[in-house]
Amino acid sequence: MSSVQPGALWVVATPIGHRDDLSARAIATLRAVAVIAAEDTRHSRPLLLHHGIDTPLIALHEHNERDALDAIVRRLQAGDAVALISDAGTPLISDPGFRLVRAARAAGIRCIPLPGACAAIAALSVAGLPSDRFVFEGFLPPKAAARRSRLQELAGEARTVIFYESSHRVAESLADMRDIFGAGREAVLARELTKLFETVLGEPLAELAARVAADPDQQRGECVILLAGRGEQVDAKLAEGQRIFAILREELAPAKAAKLAAAISGAPRKALYGEGNGERGTGNG
Repeated sequence: MSSVQPGALWVVATPIGHRDDLSARAIATLRAVAVIAAEDTRHSRPLLLHHGIDTPLIALHEHNERDALDAIVRRLQAGDAVALISDAGTPLISDPGFRLVRAARAAGIRCIPLPGACAAIAALSVAGLPSDRFVFEGFLPPKAAARRSRLQELAGEARTVIFYESSHRVAESLADMRDIFGAGREAVLARELTKLFETVLGEPLAELAARVAADPDQQRGECVILLAGRGEQVDAKLAEGQRIFAILREELAPAKAAKLAAAISGAPRKALYGEGNGERGTGNG
């Protein structure tokens, strides 16, 4: 049995798919608290029953959070230990709970994280994209114009970018990304992580968008999209351009070799031509 602190708010991560990913500490804590605030009580109850947890549930979702948090804070102030869970993964990551945590902290209540699954981090760990610096964008706007506008704002982002996307919009979003970020930008679709039909597909955006559009099975379930940052893509193009340039200049004048290598690879022609003339290339500033 977990020794829970009275009057504390426990922010508890739950599985994103596989029920057995709920940690032993999370199970003990959820059994010991006075009440569990759940995003959807109908969704959470089967998971809790699977682990022998019969703690009372109350609903806390985006439509009632403002109204419900006062009652929860009063319970915390009275000494009840309360757990906050979402439908899947870590609460507050594209899920409700921010207002409750903020109100609890403002009231001097201790908020304790109980870490576990997070779809964004799970996807990043297997994507094969740079993970030292990344940005989480959550869900894109559902309307096409607003979605494309937001993607345009991210066109210069140098870090790996992580999105959540609904299954019925994933094909459209990938097509928009292809158009805005470029056909060759490296991307990964991580779908149904930890579940039976888990897939992780990594391809240039043009190929990934076409593959998903042609396969209805890849338009189902929970989706995470990851994009290589612009800096990584530019570096990759420059490296490929330099490789091609080195081959072509054996037979061609540097200016001609640089022009062809740039056309093939997408690397800046001036960066390649500068190297051909013994000048410092522009690729590293």
